[in-house]
Amino acid sequence: MFEFRDLFQWDRFITPTIIKIFYWLVIVLIVLSGLSGIFSGLATMAVSPFGGFISILLSIAGALTGIVFSRIAAECILIVFRINEHLGAIREKGTMR
Repeated sequence: MFEFRDLFQWDRFITPTIIKIFYWLVIVLIVLSGLSGIFSGLATMAVSPFGGFISILLSIAGALTGIVFSRIAAECILIVFRINEHLGAIREKGTMR
């Protein structure tokens, strides 16, 4: 995690920590949305069993897809910061000669 003093110093990025927090918030929202879709599909089954079943399957598939794509998006952002760290290490190694 980051400390309050990190907000006023530019030695360390706080975005990677914030990205991880947002990732978990998105996961919670996706799971809640998937559960909502499942319960909606169960309610629809009273009227149309086939339509309700399809709705449940689509809700599960949508939740799984959302989780995978949110992980990919978070990793893409974190890769940029890792590249920056590695370039900084290479730069430091080059100036030590």
